[in-house]
Amino acid sequence: MTITQLTEIIWLVSAIALIILVLLHSPKGDGIGGIGGQAQLFTSAKSAETSLNRITWGLTIVFMGTTIVLSAGWLG
Repeated sequence: MTITQLTEIIWLVSAIALIILVLLHSPKGDGIGGIGGQAQLFTSAKSAETSLNRITWGLTIVFMGTTIVLSAGWLG
């Protein structure tokens, strides 16, 4: 297994994990529900949501970094 193949595997796993994590996030927008007055103006930040955000941002950095490395051809 070459370093390029390993980087591609990391890229693929991070892409799939990002899709799953983004789908796990709670919706932030009120959409149509905001018109009926059901929207909450202030909500408390939950530790699970904070952890989910941190993991998502970390995976985003990994995904973007491996995308740049693979697309630039720096690995040979």
